[in-house]
Amino acid sequence: MFTMSTFLLVHGAWHSGRAWERVVPLLESAGHRVLAPSLTGYGDKAHLLSPEVGLETHVDDIVTLIEEQGLTDVILVGHSYAGLVVSSVANRVPDRIAHLVYLDAMVPEDGQTAVDVLPVTQQMIDQAGSWRIPPLPEQPPPFGLFGVTDPADIAWLREMLSDQPVLCLQQPARLDNPAVNTIPRTHIECVGAKPAGISRRPVPVIQPNGSPSQVWELPTGHDCMITMPAELTELLLKL
Repeated sequence: MFTMSTFLLVHGAWHSGRAWERVVPLLESAGHRVLAPSLTGYGDKAHLLSPEVGLETHVDDIVTLIEEQGLTDVILVGHSYAGLVVSSVANRVPDRIAHLVYLDAMVPEDGQTAVDVLPVTQQMIDQAGSWRIPPLPEQPPPFGLFGVTDPADIAWLREMLSDQPVLCLQQPARLDNPAVNTIPRTHIECVGAKPAGISRRPVPVIQPNGSPSQVWELPTGHDCMITMPAELTELLLKL
């Protein structure tokens, strides 16, 4: 029997909700409800970018959306930096989350920041020298711009990118609610080329809820929602 799910897709640093444009219609055509908002400081909220925007701002964005829309049984997907966001969201409203998906994402423990999870982040902060970090520069293939190498896709992606507030990378994720540990997790890892200094923490063999960890791979760069939307959607539908 078919059951409609609610997918809430949360974009990573520098990006906006538009990053999911190729995935949303595929999930919707399969009969599911899909929300892909832009976080404060990005996309249609780029004008709200300020030194005060941090991880807690983005957690509030998603929790408010869930509560205002009355969402339950949410499949909450966090890409990259948004692994921190979805972790803290699930900590706040665990009863509304059916599944956590870490999509090539930072996976924090309680009290950890982006710098703790991915130490190279501190270098980005130091080099920026201010409260905002510009998007990473495009690199030669196979790295491209966040793993995107098609010239047309790069041009489209570059148009949506905004600066990243440093505070997002310095505020700690919260995972101190025991109920968050009961939520099933899936990790989807992009195993294409990665720039130097970008390393991924090994996924523990056992999830916090005691079941075996579920790890799937996509043979592409970091922005898989742009480079392999159909394949990503296929994995999400398996949930």
